[in-house]
Amino acid sequence: MTETAKATKATKALKRQALRNNEYYGMQSQLDQLYLESKNNKKFTKLYELITARENILLAYRNIKKNKGSFTPGVNQTIILTIAEKEPEKLVRYVRSRLQNYQPQRIRRKEIPKPNGGIRPLGIPTIEDRINQQCIKQILEPICEAKFHPHSYGFRPNRGTLHAYSRAVTLANRNKLHYVVDIDIKGFFDNVHHGKLLKQMWHLGIQDKRVISIISKLLKAEIAGVGTPAKGTPQGGILSPLLSNIVLNELDWWISSQWETFETKKNYERKRIISGKMRLDRTLKYRMLKTSNLKEMFIVRYADDFKIFCRNHQDAFKIFEAVKKWLRERLDLEISQEKSKVVNLRRNYSQFLGFKFKVVTKGEKLVVNSHMCEKAKHNAITKIKEQIEKVKKNSVATEVSKFNATILGLQNFYQQATMVSQDFSEIAFTVKRTLYNSLGKASKSKGYLSKFYVDRYKDYLHWKIAFVAGVGIFPIDGVKHKNPKNFTQEMNNYTEEGRSLIHKTVKTTSQKVIRYLMSNPVKNRSIEYNDNRISKYIAQQGKCAVMKNELELFNMELHHILPTHLGGTDCYSNLTFVSTDIHKLIHATQSETMNRYLLKLKLSETEIGKVNKLRAKAGNEMIM
Repeated sequence: MTETAKATKATKALKRQALRNNEYYGMQSQLDQLYLESKNNKKFTKLYELITARENILLAYRNIKKNKGSFTPGVNQTIILTIAEKEPEKLVRYVRSRLQNYQPQRIRRKEIPKPNGGIRPLGIPTIEDRINQQCIKQILEPICEAKFHPHSYGFRPNRGTLHAYSRAVTLANRNKLHYVVDIDIKGFFDNVHHGKLLKQMWHLGIQDKRVISIISKLLKAEIAGVGTPAKGTPQGGILSPLLSNIVLNELDWWISSQWETFETKKNYERKRIISGKMRLDRTLKYRMLKTSNLKEMFIVRYADDFKIFCRNHQDAFKIFEAVKKWLRERLDLEISQEKSKVVNLRRNYSQFLGFKFKVVTKGEKLVVNSHMCEKAKHNAITKIKEQIEKVKKNSVATEVSKFNATILGLQNFYQQATMVSQDFSEIAFTVKRTLYNSLGKASKSKGYLSKFYVDRYKDYLHWKIAFVAGVGIFPIDGVKHKNPKNFTQEMNNYTEEGRSLIHKTVKTTSQKVIRYLMSNPVKNRSIEYNDNRISKYIAQQGKCAVMKNELELFNMELHHILPTHLGGTDCYSNLTFVSTDIHKLIHATQSETMNRYLLKLKLSETEIGKVNKLRAKAGNEMIM
């Protein structure tokens, strides 16, 4: 398997892992219940108890330690590995005591250069505060997800940039809405009004005063070298994306109520099967609304970047002025006059999330024509050249694979543009000289093409292929347009139907054993060991690594492949579940003991081979 294929597989696995984590700690049913109750407009006054529950704290730790950012230290320089060595119960007590009288630690400020030359300030909380924020996020997210608008796509489970772009293309292509209101909020994250945000949370049903108080203190956490903020949500905090969506959710529904979800006296909405799913059909409703004086409009939002699609020029300008006024009066937010405008897609391009698109005539139809935007092209060229430089300095297979992963990542993202082939041809032309001049003799080496290469680029195999360290360089312009896909609204972390669309529930493992492993962590062992104990059991589908028979509670052992006394750790890859008898056979040193277990187990030649591999790692002689 290529490095790129491994990376893609790993990304998908992480998404499924987040759901499995919920199941490991018995939290899924609780989260599902919160989502359902929020849908039914329940007011939540006892959330603090759920946030400080032992299972929620351990789940927070498990989720946060998988995040690459967990290794970024805050002002106190502690990182996740420090906490990982603590006993689980000690961690639970620590989090509870911190939240009981919560005083957030100072936030470390880090400035990240923007591609356009500006600076994006990040606020990095300490790892202790990140765990606290994760505990809160896990409980608040299902409540908020039940109330969020279906066409906001940023910082939400299972949704992404391409879903937002796809929705925008759909509104222009299918709905024939060719006037776009482009709004750019000036310094959104730095200007969120704390008081208004807390009131919005209360309106969503989050009415536990202790939780509101904690979030209020969190928002006012001192930023090192800057001071105490009077407004804004620091970019870099775990809770900040959820809070920013709460702020703009009110805008989503206000726009939606003007047309999309406008309540009519008579119900014109009908349920019918669309694309194989039972969905709400509003066609008749919209037909009736067109006889009124209402203005047709649909919002698509990704974080603070959003567009409103309209039917005509006059409506678009009225909506533009109304939204500008609404943001100022309701949320104390100003828009950027230079970047905000009304765009006629039949004449000009509108930029959105790295793409630019307009409407052109194709036959007798008007269809979307889209490209990478100029900034995205520039960034892609810069990224490719940086990877070329790395391959030049170290022409080994791993660096070439990373270069290929960069190419594939760019192609996969921008292939949604109709003119992606033209864009990547221009990129390839720009970097071609750099590529071949920098790699020089290294690019003249021979090699073989992986199965992935042949399958992915089968139409480009007749081209001259460059090899470096025996690895074929992916063709930069080897990309074709792929129609974007809209988000499947039924996909949801907090309903059984929604989860079934995300991953297939593990049915082969014993839920009884999983519950036991969760409820009975091994004492005097790290959280990492106890977490990996659950993960490994599920990964092995509850079966012995040697004999592949079903493992039974109290007749199973978690074996360190490289023993701890030889330097082995509690990391996931160094652990494997085997039956108790197999475990004893792996560590047996007396001939009499080995013969007794061999007679009892009646292992096949293949199974003995597996045992011998484990015995060799443990420093024991082979079984003859």
